[in-house]
Parts: sequence; structure tokens; C-alpha cells
Amino acid sequence: MKKQLVLMMVAGLMGCMFWTQGMVLAGSLDAFKNEKGTIKVAGGTAHIPVMKEAAKQIMTVNSDIQITIAGGGSGVGIKQVGEGLVDIGNSGRKPTDEEIAKYGLKPVQWAIDGVAIVINPKNIIRKLTGTQVKDIFAGKIDNWKQVGGEDKAVSLYTRDEASGTREVFWEKGLGKGEISSKANVVVSNGAMKTAVAQDPYAIGYVSVGHLDQSVAPVSFDGVEPTLESVKSGKYPIARGLYSMTKGEPKGLAKKLIGFLFSPEGQKIISEKGFIPVQ
Repeated sequence: MKKQLVLMMVAGLMGCMFWTQGMVLAGSLDAFKNEKGTIKVAGGTAHIPVMKEAAKQIMTVNSDIQITIAGGGSGVGIKQVGEGLVDIGNSGRKPTDEEIAKYGLKPVQWAIDGVAIVINPKNIIRKLTGTQVKDIFAGKIDNWKQVGGEDKAVSLYTRDEASGTREVFWEKGLGKGEISSKANVVVSNGAMKTAVAQDPYAIGYVSVGHLDQSVAPVSFDGVEPTLESVKSGKYPIARGLYSMTKGEPKGLAKKLIGFLFSPEGQKIISEKGFIPVQ
């Protein structure tokens, strides 16, 4: 009885971050076999690879379940789930106390993600200091020659203000410094990669989970943006990936979130380049 009481107290203290073993088991694919219905998901674009793979596996097990996944950024995910337009909202930042109170949100963190500074692979630059990064995004450094590169103008790319990726980069990469109004604004991690890959003098930032050969990551104060450096805490530009519901999760939405904590879900998270939160 005492042991059970202790477990209940711990669960209450941990809140949205605590998932019991029972919920993990309930989140396995077997939990979806006799279900029917739809799940609408929207928000942070970093989450999309994980959500798409989870949806694919769930709908393969049971074709009576339909899952739709849209992006739009963290702000969109928070707003749409809060307004009841979707069942699950994804965010690359923890919702504020005001947002939680306004919408009655129940956020759960299921992964840790780093945000990498990226350039075009043709650019010879592979290292930048924190000060150089701040000055580049503020527009104070506007030519690659100033940091050891070619005598070419810097093409800045950033995300829109609803983006959780932008928020963590602005806060932890730029120290809440200025982002030049001349920066080109893109709407997703995918769009950022495409823009930087097509512009030989570009610089931007993407989720570490989205890195591929189309862009070249840059070390930040001597630390490479890798899963290992993010996991160890050495790479400072990192954030949590959250999914949330309006009120306590229930039905298929609860099972989908629970699935992310199952062995199958944890495998997907790892394979897509993120660090699972146990």
C-alpha cells in the first residue's frame, strides 16, 4: 500500500512528463487493432518524420484508423489543438503557462532535438563562434570573407515567428539577439534545407533530425551538432519535442501519444534522428 502511494505521488509531481509502464504498453501497435476513427495532428515540422512513420505503422495494422498530419509550426500546433481544430498539437517548445491555462493543454515531451546551423555544402566554412553567428544573423557580418570564406554576400534564412525551431535558435544560439529584417523567411525544416541547398552563400538552421547531404552543418563554438553532442548536453542549441491535447488525452489521441513511448515508438524516434525521452 505504501509503495502504491509513493508511485501515485511521483506521478502527480512529474505531471505531463511522467508515463507509467502501463501507458507504454497501451501505446503498442496491438492497442490499435480493434479501434476505428480519425486523428488530426498539426504543428511543429520537426515532428513530422516521426509522426508520419508512426501513422504509417498504425494504419497498416488497422485501416479503419485514419491519421492526418500537417505542419505550420509550433504556434499553429498550440493554437489549433487549443481551439479544438486538431486532436494533437505538436510543438518544438514547451507551451507557456499562459497558453496552458488559456487552452487547458496537456503537453508531453517525447524527444530531445538539436538545432543545427547549416550552410550550402559548396561553402568552405565549417566552424563559427557564437559571436560570429550572432553577428551574421544580426546583419553585422554580411560577407563570408569576414569569417574566412569567399568574398560573397551572406544570404540569411530564418523561420517565421510561429516556429519552435526559430525560438530555440533565437534563445540559445543567438542569446535572444537580433535577426536581421533582411533575412529570408521559410516555413519549415524542409523548406529551409531546400533554400540553403539551392543558394551557395546561404546560412540557416534546421533540426538535427533533418540533417542530410543537401546541407552542411557548422560547429558552434567548437561543438559539432550531432546526436551524441546533443544527448551529452555539450551542444547548447537544443530543445524538447512536445505533443499536446486539449484536456487529458483520450481515445485514439491518447493511444498515439502513448505509442511514442512504446519500444516501437522509441525505435522510430531514434531512427529519425532524435533522442527519445524515457
